Amino acid sequence: MTLRDAHQCLWSTRMTTPMMTPILSRIDDVGYEYINILGGAVFDVQVRFLQENPWERIGLLCERLRTPCDGLTRGQSLYTFELFPDDIVELNSKALARRGLKVLTVYDALNDMRNIVSSVRSAHACGMQVNAMMVYTLSPVHTDEYYVARTRELVALRSDFISVKDPTGLLTPERAETLFPAIVAAAQGIPLQLHMHSQSGLAGQVHEAAIRHGFRFGHTASEPLANGASHPSTEEVDDRARALGVTTGVDRRALADVSGYFGLLAERENKPRGKVATFDAALYEHQVPGGMISNLRSQLVAMRMEHRLPEILEEAARVRKDLGYPILVSPFAQYIITQSVLNVVQGERYKTVPDEVRKYAMGFYGKLAAAPSDEFLDKAGIRDRDLSSARAGADLPPALPRLRAELGASASDENLLLAAFYDRSLLEPLKQLPQPCRFGTTPLLELVRYIESRRDLRQARVQWGNTEITLSA
Repeated sequence: MTLRDAHQCLWSTRMTTPMMTPILSRIDDVGYEYINILGGAVFDVQVRFLQENPWERIGLLCERLRTPCDGLTRGQSLYTFELFPDDIVELNSKALARRGLKVLTVYDALNDMRNIVSSVRSAHACGMQVNAMMVYTLSPVHTDEYYVARTRELVALRSDFISVKDPTGLLTPERAETLFPAIVAAAQGIPLQLHMHSQSGLAGQVHEAAIRHGFRFGHTASEPLANGASHPSTEEVDDRARALGVTTGVDRRALADVSGYFGLLAERENKPRGKVATFDAALYEHQVPGGMISNLRSQLVAMRMEHRLPEILEEAARVRKDLGYPILVSPFAQYIITQSVLNVVQGERYKTVPDEVRKYAMGFYGKLAAAPSDEFLDKAGIRDRDLSSARAGADLPPALPRLRAELGASASDENLLLAAFYDRSLLEPLKQLPQPCRFGTTPLLELVRYIESRRDLRQARVQWGNTEITLSA
């Protein structure tokens, strides 16, 4: 997860392709089964902020890495918060497979598995394996039986892997002891994966429980980009697996070099290193991911309202209950926070209800885990006739005929997809020549480069593995 979810959580997804390429060969040496290189936010940030063509990164990483590459999409939404018709979802699978992606990881934020059928079928048709995720959360309706039912649905879809995705780090070792055996039994031999963030500080222990109960894969990050809102470190999970007598195949020397490189990169780019989180009981009430809390805090500071953050988080727990316990993952995490801020700032609950929140409650995005409260439905003006039971995007007409007419017969599949996702103004910068990339490096070489680049350097500390070096002018 170092090349995708880790920097998404800790560095606001701002790792560029040239930052990744020098250490790719050493990442290959670590012994990972798969390397995740793509997610919705990564694709989106490349276009909107980094001005990189995401298809080029996918192709470059898949070509350079010997280890099979995995990429994540959000069901019918793919990379943005908009819903797309089936022909766009299917063309996206073809484009990813053509670029060399081996595993398509897909989830639906509501766990409405109807919304991933197009992705699963098209990925399989293109020769990719599918890692289907079910998103974990805490609520009266998200019971062990609920997740067993979702597992059976993913078995019926012929998923190659099934993942438990815990975006906020809410799993505990105690819950794992009942949930994991039930999921393993329901999976009928399909390999299981655990994707858990470290916000509670319990991710390492939960990974240990997953290993004991038969999960085959765990999602981890190299140490400088692990912990906190990110994933547990590869080092910690490897230690726990070895202590259980499990052979991981991880080369710790190669891993130390990878961690050293990213430690130096964090120093050079003035980016934070992940820190082991301490247990916070409030997390289990508001359930807001750490990255979102950081962004919210920054926005409140700009508005001189940072003192109202605890109040907003308390309101988020109430709003979530009123909306039928949506899982705080994109896009619903953003919707819950927006509604909570409005409720607090306006001093009246649901005085203003954003259109996206109303659409969620009406079933526009898929089947809800529980019905919204009568108070919310009344204030939002939603009646029974407004509710939908269809899968997300079911009524969307095909988009490719229109896009081909607009862009011309010579437009590539990748350009058709970019035009479906983004306004043309955002795509113009992608036509520029990409930044040059270096390949093949070591932490020592990067250290020399860093010293040479910092003639003004007085003192700095850099670390890889268990080694810390102090640089002085």
